Amino acid sequence: MSRAFVFPGQGAQAIGMGRALADAYPAARAVFEEVDAALGENLSALIWEGDSETLTLTQNAQPALMATSIAALRAMEAEGFSVTDAAFVAGHSLGEYSALCAAGVFGVADAARLLRIRGRAMQEAVPVGVGAMAALLGLDFKAAAEVAAAAAAEGEVCQAANDNDPAQVVVSGHKAAVERALEIARARGAKRAVLLPVSAPFHCALMQPAAEVMAGALADVEFRAPRVPVVANVRAEAVSDPALLRQLLVEQVTGSVRWRESVNWMAGQGVDDFWEIGAGKALSGMIRRIAKDAATRAIGTPEDIMAARA
Repeated sequence: MSRAFVFPGQGAQAIGMGRALADAYPAARAVFEEVDAALGENLSALIWEGDSETLTLTQNAQPALMATSIAALRAMEAEGFSVTDAAFVAGHSLGEYSALCAAGVFGVADAARLLRIRGRAMQEAVPVGVGAMAALLGLDFKAAAEVAAAAAAEGEVCQAANDNDPAQVVVSGHKAAVERALEIARARGAKRAVLLPVSAPFHCALMQPAAEVMAGALADVEFRAPRVPVVANVRAEAVSDPALLRQLLVEQVTGSVRWRESVNWMAGQGVDDFWEIGAGKALSGMIRRIAKDAATRAIGTPEDIMAARA
């Protein structure tokens, strides 16, 4: 089997994630300690013992999810697995930072600091209440993009932001335009069209101020060649050039997350086994709807790692 390691994005966070890994594996605990030191705060206490509302704040959820993913990977390494077991790595939105860290492009401390900056910049780019995101279920990407374009016809931004799987696309933009998109989608046959409980309209043109912040932050970080090719969100194909990987992280802030195309691309390269590393199982569900013959495995606990060894 040809394998890919994939890393989850925002929405997968949960109080207690990664704690069993940290208790069982010193290498996993060291990841959380390194993140705490990099941020100058006890983020791990929030992850394990805090309240979900605070953890869900973008500036907290992003580094927390990365920490949990890399802790899971370090625990896997302690049991004899390696990132080089994978033909490719990929991550959904902020998960791309986890993938790049896993591949050795930059370290855990840099990933944590970048994601804290990214989370704050994305939150501050648009005043609360001005933007929104919505999931359109039962429409493919082309149909959803047409819905978004129709909703934006009154001069407001509305874009197809996340191409998650063949029947789930997320649109993002001005709240009024996104609400128009809900009505248009329902009229055009969407099975469901619902607003998402997010604090900002990610992956659309309204995030341009955040992209500019990230361009500056990323310029200050050394990027190394990845040990494993990284399938970039905005390209939906593997990239190994460090300078291009840096540029694509800037583009990703305003660009669409081309997850369906990314999974299809990996499957086209022979990948038939996808391991979701970190919190939750959302990507595994998407992958099964995209590449129906592929195997999936979610690894977020010591028990998951032991099952993978069997």
